[in-house]
Amino acid sequence: MTVIRVAPVRKSITVNAAQAHAFDVFARRFDAWWPREHHIAKPAMKEAVIEPRAGGRWYEKGEDGSECDWGRVLAWEPPYRLVLSWTINGKFQIDDTVQSEVEVRFVADGERKTRVELEHRIAAEDAQALRDAVDSPGGWGGLLELYAKEAAA
Repeated sequence: MTVIRVAPVRKSITVNAAQAHAFDVFARRFDAWWPREHHIAKPAMKEAVIEPRAGGRWYEKGEDGSECDWGRVLAWEPPYRLVLSWTINGKFQIDDTVQSEVEVRFVADGERKTRVELEHRIAAEDAQALRDAVDSPGGWGGLLELYAKEAAA
């Protein structure tokens, strides 16, 4: 297997929420905004979870009680930063050879706004296919818009 690195996908959005709230909605209330159709396992997704600590899991729970790991929490630094490993390939299958990371920074922009900067660093055998998928309208850009609505609610 050859691991290929491609240019990272970078997306940002300003949310109408204080920095601590913006972090909490993204990380602790991840399930509130993550779309149900964005799941990997065969069963329908019941819940999407980011465990609130470095070393924690990032995973989905299926309606049948099964669990499917997407990666690990590499850095948990509220309210500033979250880094997650990503073990999903360009076919959206679990693949332990994928060495990608998703870093999310929360930068205060006054008392009631936060700039959220996401960088998905990709290293995988099918790196370009993965990059194309997460950089598409249904990828991180669209997901951050869903998140921003939840953060502002």
